[in-house]
Amino acid sequence: MKTILIPIDFSETSSNAARFAISMAAEIPDSRVIFYHVFNKVSAGVDGTPLQNDMDARKNMVDLALSNLANELSPNSNVEIVAESGTSLTESLTRYVRHNEADLVVMGLTGATRLEQLLMGSNALNMALEAVCPVLIVPSDAKYSGIKNVLFATTMKEVKANTPIKQLRMLLSFFKANLHIVNVDSEHYVELTEEYKKERADMLEMLKDFDPEFYFIRIIDYVDAINTFAADKNIDLIITLPRKHSLLSALFNPSSTKKLLYHTHIPLVAIRE
Repeated sequence: MKTILIPIDFSETSSNAARFAISMAAEIPDSRVIFYHVFNKVSAGVDGTPLQNDMDARKNMVDLALSNLANELSPNSNVEIVAESGTSLTESLTRYVRHNEADLVVMGLTGATRLEQLLMGSNALNMALEAVCPVLIVPSDAKYSGIKNVLFATTMKEVKANTPIKQLRMLLSFFKANLHIVNVDSEHYVELTEEYKKERADMLEMLKDFDPEFYFIRIIDYVDAINTFAADKNIDLIITLPRKHSLLSALFNPSSTKKLLYHTHIPLVAIRE
């Protein structure tokens, strides 16, 4: 069974991510959806003074809110709910994923405005960097309409060692989609080097079951290249690796914000082993 875990903070951003995940799960055989919420052990009054709370009562209240949201978003499906006390969503979520072997975490970008969602999506970014399982980051305006074309952005360097092939193959198996493997490098010329030809052959061998198409793009601006390609090929999902110079890091880079505003409707998955 494929377990899809959705952190819920009762914001519209997380509700939209939940809508996306529920629709996606409906097309994935043998899948289960879990709404997950972390509530603080201690809350504070208006003056900052800690308040004593009945933890059972608080959990019951959160359980009811989660159940109501599940019924609202998916009245005809069985969404499970989990509420735990804690002080850090990332730590609690990471622990839950490890102990329960979740296959995918689906998160919205946080922040009250589009700009904040790009610059302040710390929970989603932190979970992606934890690398306990693939993390699907859903922009606030993304609507699920099927996954037909997937873009995998890669450096094409030492692909056997640097590609999290187990997670990548598992994720690709969720969808019957066209796989586009894209490498952007300002040093590309008309003819690929022997090194790139070898890396392409290695990648093809690892992913031959998914019949990938390869694209080597010589453009200096990495984000522009990915955005243009995504628009041209009607990409529904981008897969990237959370490294220092990856699309994921660019997503939260202030200098890239203006460009990314044009394509924030495309969900992004971070995978890492």
